[in-house]
Amino acid sequence: MLANYLIGLREGLEMALIVTILIAYVVKVGRRDVLSKLWIGVGIALVVPLGIGAMLTWGPYGMSFEAQEIVGGTLSLVAVGFVTWMIFWMGKTARTMKSTLHERLDSVLVGAGWGVVILAMLSVGREGIETALFVWATVASVGGGWEPFVGALLGLLTAAVVGFLLYRGMVRINLGSFFAWTGAVLILVAGGVFAYGLGDLQEAGVLPGANVHAYDISAIIPASSWYGTALAGILNFNPSPTWLQVVAWVGYIAVVAFFYLRQHRGARRPAPKPAQPTAQHSPVAS
Repeated sequence: MLANYLIGLREGLEMALIVTILIAYVVKVGRRDVLSKLWIGVGIALVVPLGIGAMLTWGPYGMSFEAQEIVGGTLSLVAVGFVTWMIFWMGKTARTMKSTLHERLDSVLVGAGWGVVILAMLSVGREGIETALFVWATVASVGGGWEPFVGALLGLLTAAVVGFLLYRGMVRINLGSFFAWTGAVLILVAGGVFAYGLGDLQEAGVLPGANVHAYDISAIIPASSWYGTALAGILNFNPSPTWLQVVAWVGYIAVVAFFYLRQHRGARRPAPKPAQPTAQHSPVAS
């Protein structure tokens, strides 16, 4: 539940920031007449992910076990790819997001401004689809239940409240630190989902090694215990993973964490100061 709350909070805050930037700019340039169109685009962007989530949840029920595992494993890997891209994209474009959205708004605020619908739908919908995929993947990896959905919903509601307070200027938070720390935690969560997706493909027979387990500590940390359930819900912990899952988890965490730290160290590095012109002495005539 905590992992899905974090996903909902982070993705929801990204969506809230985008909506806040769009609304503030539309009001600033005196185009309040397109606010209704902007909210139409936002509404569509929120409905589409709900439909995708419903399709992913109830669609595979009529399939065979192997087909369900293939679909589940493949979509888990797709969700990990989306979230990994999102983590690095936010780190790269966070500083220019506002100016980029302003430029795109300028290009669609023509005439009746119906292009605002498409801009809002695409800008917000991308975050919503990522949220639906990743929440579904984390829910599938821990065996279902309503708790993960409740966690994601609470995260989205918290993000909506924070976004409103930010828009009103009633609260200030260090968004750079927020996205940096939540990104680091999501890397751990995504590593567990990555390993789970590979495990699904192994059970379906697509990948080998389904019965070759690296270790089994279920006697020490039972999956049914409260702490086993907590670890599974937060980090997708598996007490008896296969060798492929262990290697994939370690490899994913190591590679992604390395580039993530390098990106943030580069972002914090101060820009080099311009070189001071050297004083030139004119020759003195004797």
